Amino acid sequence: MSDAAVLEPELKEIGDKIANLTLKQAKALSDYIEEAYGIKPAAGGAVMMAGPAAPAAAAAPEKTEFDVVMTGFGDKKLEVVKVVKNITGASLMDAKKLVEAPPATIKQGASKEDAEKIKKELEAAGATVELK
Repeated sequence: MSDAAVLEPELKEIGDKIANLTLKQAKALSDYIEEAYGIKPAAGGAVMMAGPAAPAAAAAPEKTEFDVVMTGFGDKKLEVVKVVKNITGASLMDAKKLVEAPPATIKQGASKEDAEKIKKELEAAGATVELK
């Protein structure tokens, strides 16, 4: 029998209400408990914000910066090295080392458009690429 099955009805009701809070409501509750009782939630209130994932995902701002990560160079390593050299401005030797050690971050903090452009260039050369 799990702990939830033997939980008092009042506590279960409180738990259900907390789990259904929006991020804004959870933050307000967290601030209130800290101010009124001096209790700080563990990990910045992560327990209180672990409610439904859908509202949290909807409230999250759209990602504006991406990392371009090469996960493999395929059978055209030389072509991929040339593209990596042009993108990064690294020496031929440094580009080769980067290509030969996947997963390798080719570009960090790129805009969505730049990241997609770089991904297309690398894939055209034969590399496999992820945007993170």
